[in-house]
Amino acid sequence: MNIDLLFGNLTYTSCSRKPLTLEGSPALVSPAALLFGTPPKEMNEDTAVLSMFIAVLVTMARRVWSENEWVENRPKYYGREYHGMISREETDQLLSVAEGSYLIRESQRQPGTYTLALRFGSQTRNFRLYYDGKHFVGEKRFESIHDLVTDGLITLYIETKAAEYIAKMTINPIYEHIGYTTLNREPAYKQHMAVLKETHDEKEATGQDGVSEKRLTSLVRRATLKENEQIPKYEKVHNFKVHTFRGPHWCEYCANFMWGLIAQGVKCADCGLNVHKQCSKMVPNDCKPDLKHVKKVYSCDLTTLVKAHITKRPMVVDMCIREIESRGLNSEGLYRVSGFSDLIEDVKMAFDRDGEKADISVNMYEDINIITGALKLYFRDLPIPLITYDAYPKFIESAKIMDPDEQLETLHEALRSLPPAHCETLRYLMAHLKRVTLHEKENLMSAENLGIVFGPTLMRSPELDPMAALNDIRYQRLVVELLIKNEDILF
Repeated sequence: MNIDLLFGNLTYTSCSRKPLTLEGSPALVSPAALLFGTPPKEMNEDTAVLSMFIAVLVTMARRVWSENEWVENRPKYYGREYHGMISREETDQLLSVAEGSYLIRESQRQPGTYTLALRFGSQTRNFRLYYDGKHFVGEKRFESIHDLVTDGLITLYIETKAAEYIAKMTINPIYEHIGYTTLNREPAYKQHMAVLKETHDEKEATGQDGVSEKRLTSLVRRATLKENEQIPKYEKVHNFKVHTFRGPHWCEYCANFMWGLIAQGVKCADCGLNVHKQCSKMVPNDCKPDLKHVKKVYSCDLTTLVKAHITKRPMVVDMCIREIESRGLNSEGLYRVSGFSDLIEDVKMAFDRDGEKADISVNMYEDINIITGALKLYFRDLPIPLITYDAYPKFIESAKIMDPDEQLETLHEALRSLPPAHCETLRYLMAHLKRVTLHEKENLMSAENLGIVFGPTLMRSPELDPMAALNDIRYQRLVVELLIKNEDILF
């Protein structure tokens, strides 16, 4: 592939069979070398030169100062680059001194609005300029006009001089061959099992007769349990957020340079994957959250949590249900009676701080209603409810059907639309609530009563209209009641 990159007195022609050659001012090349250093191995020569030219462009933005230091009605957030209400012809003349020159003027057609005039490609380009605490002409916000212009020069240069190259960036991505760092890391529980095997082999070689189960740490024991459970591989989309990278960065999907001064690309908040915004649409749904990015348990996306901790279900659900079933099934008003809110908050903080090491035993919390309260709070705090917004209409529809067979069929279809981790957690919870109803004589909690408690906890209407959400409450209750009563059929 050949592309010509032209700017001022710099010329570069790339060809995969030729070494890199850069003709022009050596003084302009050196900042690029200092700024970017040696590119990564995956970076091809075209990308290397693009990165160098971007470094050059950083030095090209030149503000054209107004000769009049006190321009009338100059906004306080503009400096000497503001020239007041001048014509386009006068603007062209002022900017003709050099490429990258810029100034700000008040629009003659719409007084009170402001225009950024920028010299690029031997012509003046005009952009409506806005300010809301930061300067912007598009999506990106900048602290200064000079940064905005510099970033704009980079974008204009890339779009006009390397459009074909950019369009082809995703054709041969490196991602499919090497993935990203966290995907190549061996799961923690496998590392622990390897260590355990080594220890066992050493004991056999030296004739030591020890009971390995007693010597397992609690962490390894939990890891052994996790391995035996055959944890499913849940699919998860990446949680990409616009990100400003400090220093040079290359896309982990296409291996090309990420240009711009700010917001050069996007970063997955859960696994740390860095890619171009346009490349993010091509990345498969294979996010593997890293615990260093997932810093809490409550208010964390459910699928993100279980993938980060390598579990089938959130540890809060498993641990709370085990504790409730061990000592609370006969407690009157189970789940209906509220525990002390401050202690429930303590349990939440314990899970966020200690994860599966959190102590929720009777020695710490004698009142079982604190544990039931913590479990309900976990479901209420989910950013995406256990019964997701996308699946919500189908579940509500099933509750409105009068024919029992058709109702169960529709409910079964609704369950299939849930993400796998949500469906597995719902199955486990409904099996537990079914066991709660078996003790109805003691705890006075029927499937109907549990539906009243858990309906609004597990389901939230996607409708913003409060009246519509209020009308759905009776159907939410009925959905949970049906799930409990037919748990053995539906799951």
